Amino acid sequence: MNKNEIQNLIKELIERTTISVNKITTDEDKPATLRSDQDNTTWFSVEVNQPHYFWDRGGEALFAINHLVRRIIENKTSHNEELNEKQRGLGILVDVNGFQKKRIENIHATAHMMAERARYFKSNIEIDPMPAFERRIVHEFLSDATDLKTESQGEGFSRRVVIKYTGSI
Repeated sequence: MNKNEIQNLIKELIERTTISVNKITTDEDKPATLRSDQDNTTWFSVEVNQPHYFWDRGGEALFAINHLVRRIIENKTSHNEELNEKQRGLGILVDVNGFQKKRIENIHATAHMMAERARYFKSNIEIDPMPAFERRIVHEFLSDATDLKTESQGEGFSRRVVIKYTGSI
């Protein structure tokens, strides 16, 4: 699916919730300083008048919209196995009025703080349980750290990232 088809899909899904969409932009439409730091993810920023419906309960409705968009794209393109992640819908993120951007900034801040704690105490530090998408953000954020290693541990809703100090003691 191309960018316009995905924008139309997002608009249709959101408007079925009786919330009108004011504007949809992608990260290609933004200045380079506002683009996502994940090169393989296309951000679709949606502006609505009543974003609290999507932000309530920790963004549950927004995560549902993201899930639906990915599954619909995956279903429409499943016949072609040679597609890359973005074409299958895996590299797409829908954000409503900047909620995801703020959440990712908070995850980065938490990961940075916990990484510094692991360095200071020279030990393993566990981060509170989080969904797979958020764990991936932590792994990517700390991937360049030479003295730290991250891995996910646990099962189901209690799965968490553990930051392990690997530097010399």
